[in-house]
Amino acid sequence: MNSQLQLFTGTPVRIDDEGQFSAIWKRPVAGSVHISKEGLSGDVQADRRVHGGPEKAVHHYAGENYAKLATAFPQIADTLVVGSIGENLSTFGFDENNVCIGDIYQVGTAVLQVSQPRRPCWKIDSRYGQKGITAHIVETGLTGWYYRVVEEGEAAPGNTFSLLDRPADAISLATLWITWHQHRPNAEKLAAIAHAPGLTPAWVKKIDERLEWLRNNTVQTGND
Repeated sequence: MNSQLQLFTGTPVRIDDEGQFSAIWKRPVAGSVHISKEGLSGDVQADRRVHGGPEKAVHHYAGENYAKLATAFPQIADTLVVGSIGENLSTFGFDENNVCIGDIYQVGTAVLQVSQPRRPCWKIDSRYGQKGITAHIVETGLTGWYYRVVEEGEAAPGNTFSLLDRPADAISLATLWITWHQHRPNAEKLAAIAHAPGLTPAWVKKIDERLEWLRNNTVQTGND
């Protein structure tokens, strides 16, 4: 499976009166752009604590997700266009249901590996001027995802985006998201996610901590 690529970059702008900045407003890339271990050339993150870095170098959002968001928020449908949620690249045909942790994709001459889902924050509400859209994205799992860069290279709009390799027993982003947000998830399924090849260490740590909590808070049953 492959899809035609759209690319976007941006720099931080002030988004409120309290001095908060965001690079969620991005512009289409017109020509070839270099993709390094830190992401697309010319793309800058406002808060490096939660965005960017080698484990979150490139952000991908599924083009078809916008129609789903527009159905839920028809009052802002005209603003829900590809490139508007802060992604670096967008395609059609790849989404959270068929993209897996550890997948490796060809993007121009660069090679990327899926590392984790995006965790949406309040800045999405601010971007669209619509309360509740971030919460809806969390609830529905229309999150997008991040890549680490396996091989640096060049990419341009219209390049083919294609799957090169998928780990055995791969776990989809949707499965990770749904399992993680269950009140008391199945421990075996959660452990399998923690061991998914390519999952970022920060998520492995979070899952291991939750598994420890589940082990310590499981109601013991049996005969006295």
